[in-house]
Amino acid sequence: MRLSKERIRHISDSLATRLQQDGQVAIVGDRKAFVAEIDHAILEELSVEDRLNAEVRQLLKTYEQDIERGHVDYQRMFTMVKTKLARERGIIL
Repeated sequence: MRLSKERIRHISDSLATRLQQDGQVAIVGDRKAFVAEIDHAILEELSVEDRLNAEVRQLLKTYEQDIERGHVDYQRMFTMVKTKLARERGIIL
């Protein structure tokens, strides 16, 4: 994940404030709970790419020997596999 949890919390709080100011939402109840839900949604969305990267790394272990011998460029293969899986799963990166 590229953003710290503190930064995500700040973004969530700012978003809640902006939505409320623009009249897009009316917060009934605990504002902290609302901000926490936004926080959770952002974290889930960001972790999708982290999980995809981990899966691609696992898949590329199959080609470890070819990569070590220089037959396959790891970074190029990683990007190709990641792009293919993202497209197949409808993940927007």
